[in-house]
Amino acid sequence: RWRERLFALYFLSHIPITLLIDLQPLLPAGIHPPSLTELLQWYSATFKDPMMLQPPEWFKAFIYCEALLQLPFFPVAVYAFLKGGCKWIRTPAIIYSTHVATTLFAILAHILFHDFSKSKHLGPQTQHERLVLLSIYLPYLLIPLLILFTMLYNPYYNHVEKRKRK
Repeated sequence: RWRERLFALYFLSHIPITLLIDLQPLLPAGIHPPSLTELLQWYSATFKDPMMLQPPEWFKAFIYCEALLQLPFFPVAVYAFLKGGCKWIRTPAIIYSTHVATTLFAILAHILFHDFSKSKHLGPQTQHERLVLLSIYLPYLLIPLLILFTMLYNPYYNHVEKRKRK
């Protein structure tokens, strides 16, 4: 039950983060209140994450996926995991977690290996700065992997019903 509560909290927290922060690079300037724009700029400067201020096209594609595919799923997942015992969440959770884990591998590799010296906005230059930025993104890989393994290997979610013969 602790995992279901963790998953519900993860999805619940993801709704405002997506709406208020993550979608900013896709929307025209001025749509978000100045305080949220300043928050994004502070985050990008503090953690040296230029992808949020000037996202590469592949990163924008991931943000579109977050907006169009993941965001509608978040309230459904919150409901299922808060209620508990909703076996129907298994397949959507597997799809969600494999999609997110795949995108996060690309993002983490970019953080670790990309040359940010040509970025318009300051990116990580030292190994320590790369690891700090990596630590911001890492929970968004680890929790989906935990969701995936729970859906695949937890006997409750992985139980196959035997059909009765007539």
